[in-house]
Amino acid sequence: MSIKKYSLLTILIYIIAFFAPIFAPTSQASTNTTTVTYLLGAMFMIFFYFSQTKRLTFEKKNAAFLSPLFWGIAGIFLAIFLQTVIMQIEQFFGIPIESQNTESIIHLVLQQPLFALAAMVGGPIMEEFVFRRALIGFFDSFSFTWIGIIVSSLIFAVIHQDGHLLLYFSLGFFFSLLYKKTGKIWTSMISHVGMNSLVVIVNLIVATGN
Repeated sequence: MSIKKYSLLTILIYIIAFFAPIFAPTSQASTNTTTVTYLLGAMFMIFFYFSQTKRLTFEKKNAAFLSPLFWGIAGIFLAIFLQTVIMQIEQFFGIPIESQNTESIIHLVLQQPLFALAAMVGGPIMEEFVFRRALIGFFDSFSFTWIGIIVSSLIFAVIHQDGHLLLYFSLGFFFSLLYKKTGKIWTSMISHVGMNSLVVIVNLIVATGN
């Protein structure tokens, strides 16, 4: 399977997983459907990733295990730091520090605890396969890797739809750099899953503590 076909198939899986909950009959069913489709979508993407042999120009065949793991874990805290800095910049320009996207996720987790799996695991895994490997990979197949990184980061920012464009663009760009540095998609995936998990857990502690 070519990188282009792989990219289109990965994006198609994401679209199906993203929009499937719309057809659920109730809001509770929609939340449960989201959890299931996000986890299934992540598993399908992992399967298709391993079922194709083509690599991006910067991906490494035999990269050391410790390097992606180290940068993946370090990336969690670097991403949190980056988020803090960017949110301060956004606040300076009058953008509210609250994230509607995060608040909606916490609200859903409080109602349906299993939704945490979608927010902390399924969602970020799918986003890394789509916005990093699929989109960057599509442009990389035409030797436009950096254009792919910029475009994927822009789309990543727009799709979150809560006004924090600079924040999500910066995070998308940062995750792309982690991926490019180590040549392994697992690096940015570890960072993304770890960051989402920390954000959800901290916000849950704050919400239940009040």
